[in-house]
Amino acid sequence: MTKRTFNILVGLTLTLGLLWSCHNKPKNGRTDTYSSGTMTFVSDESFSPIIEEAREVFEHTYPQATIKPIYTNELDGINMLMERKVWLTVASKRLRESQIKNLKDRKYVARCIPIAYDGLALIVNNENPDTCISIKDIKRVLTGEVTKWSEVYPNSKLGDFDVVFDNAKSSTVHFCIDSILGGKPINSTKVEAVKKSAEVINYVSSHKNAIGIIGSNWLNDARDSTNVTFKKNIRVVSVSRLDEATPMNSWKPYQFYIYNGNYPLVRTIYAICTDPRQGLPWGFCNFLQSPIGQKIFFKAGLLPARGNMAVREVVVNKN
Repeated sequence: MTKRTFNILVGLTLTLGLLWSCHNKPKNGRTDTYSSGTMTFVSDESFSPIIEEAREVFEHTYPQATIKPIYTNELDGINMLMERKVWLTVASKRLRESQIKNLKDRKYVARCIPIAYDGLALIVNNENPDTCISIKDIKRVLTGEVTKWSEVYPNSKLGDFDVVFDNAKSSTVHFCIDSILGGKPINSTKVEAVKKSAEVINYVSSHKNAIGIIGSNWLNDARDSTNVTFKKNIRVVSVSRLDEATPMNSWKPYQFYIYNGNYPLVRTIYAICTDPRQGLPWGFCNFLQSPIGQKIFFKAGLLPARGNMAVREVVVNKN
């Protein structure tokens, strides 16, 4: 083979290689697969403890995958999904029909997959003796019908209610408006929002008249493998469906009371995926609903959407 012939063959090989790589270059420059590559997703901040744990397990299982969460409020998260800035978001509400149609018109299919159930928890300061409240009284507080603790608890000396949310645009606020107030706005002047769920806990632990509203996945004490103690620096309020709350008809957001329907403030956690190429967003989304992912939710005290729950009655012998 002459040197000229060799150079021609090398040139043809390189040209064909470049043409092949250009022809097969992934759309949008993406190179991720179902279990490898890098991707960014969004989650409502109130779910960050459990989603962060799931992320760590996923990356340990698939070491070639890197997933970068953005923890923000639910509204901004869904907007980022609609604007195609991300292909996956974790939220407490499904997309509206108009949003699904909008995506479909742009040739994208949205899947809203239930992955777990979370209790919306009410927390108070450790020195607050009043730890039962009815749905009726929660409505009265949020609408501004009552503004003082003594209007709900006649013997209370705490003064004005100080209601604290994690974020003005969070899933907890949306739940209260949609599911507690029936779509009506929160009109109380005694309501304020901080920025994150951890700040709600810190605020309540240092303000005697405060009542905080956060996701129950923030409450489990890491020292307790049974998920029944909650954090020690605040108290969790029991909630009743009846107009007059008592210790006998009120329930805390324990896993079993979410399961059997006793606890009234329960929301669904959804993984919403619009990934058109079955890449890493779908890999993590399916991991969340897999047996391993569902076990993570279970161990954190939430109710898995796809878990097989075995409930057994136990008779305690007092003799």
